[in-house]
Amino acid sequence: MTDDVRNIVLGVIAAGTSASLGWLARTYLWRRRLRRKQAFLGLPTNSEALLVVNRDTGGDGAVHRYDVFALLELAAVVKDCGAHVRILSHDVGQQGFGERTEFCVGGPGSNRRMVAHLRTLLPGVRVNTDPEPGPDRGSFQIGGERYRIEPGVAEYVLLARLTAGQDARPVFLFCGQRAITNQAATRYLARNHEKLARKHGGGSFCLLLKVINSEAYGPDVVELAADVTRAAQAPLPAAPRTSHRAAG
Repeated sequence: MTDDVRNIVLGVIAAGTSASLGWLARTYLWRRRLRRKQAFLGLPTNSEALLVVNRDTGGDGAVHRYDVFALLELAAVVKDCGAHVRILSHDVGQQGFGERTEFCVGGPGSNRRMVAHLRTLLPGVRVNTDPEPGPDRGSFQIGGERYRIEPGVAEYVLLARLTAGQDARPVFLFCGQRAITNQAATRYLARNHEKLARKHGGGSFCLLLKVINSEAYGPDVVELAADVTRAAQAPLPAAPRTSHRAAG
C-alpha cells in the first residue's frame, strides 16, 4: 500500500469516526432534552394526556377558533413527547387529577373544570365573569391585586403548572381574559418549557402573562408580568389593594 492510499484510507476512517461520534453526541443530547421535557410535562413515552376543551360563551357552544389553535399547539407538544392525546369536554370531565397530565384551556366563564381547578388549587384567584359591561368585567383578582383587561391592546392570562403530590402528574392551566390569550399561553409554554423547567423544576407555579397588542400581533408578543404563585395559592383577601389597568 502506497503512502497516498494509506493517507486516503486513514482520512476516510477518521471522517467516519468523527461523523459517528458526532451522531452519538447529538443523539445523546436530543434524548436528554426529551427526557427533561417529558419529566417537566409529566408525559413519559406512550402515556396519555387529557386536553380539556372549553366552549365559546358568546357563540353557539362551539370551541373558539383561538382555543382550537391552542389545542393544536398542545397536541403537538404531547406528540413530541411520544405520548397520546385524549380530548375531553369541560362539562363531562368529572374525574380527579394527578393520574394523567392534564391541559385545561379557557377561563371559568367557558370552562367548568377550570372553575373547579381555581377553587381547589388556586384559591387566591378570582375571575370576574359578570356578563354586564363594566370596568372590572373579565378582570383578574390575584391576592390583593386586580388586573383589568384592555381588549386588543393588553390582556392577561394565567399559566400554571400544579401538582397534588410528589408522584402526581401535573395539571396545566391556561386561563385567559380572551381566547387569543389562551393560545398565547400555550405558545409561551411550548417555546419556554426548558427555561421554566430549569427555574421551577417539578414544582408548582402560577405565572401571570401579559399579551401585548393582540389586535396587531396576535398571540406572539407575550411578557411575564409576575410570578403570582404564592398569592394565587393563598386564601383570597376580603378586597383588592391595588388595581392594574393592562396598559401596553
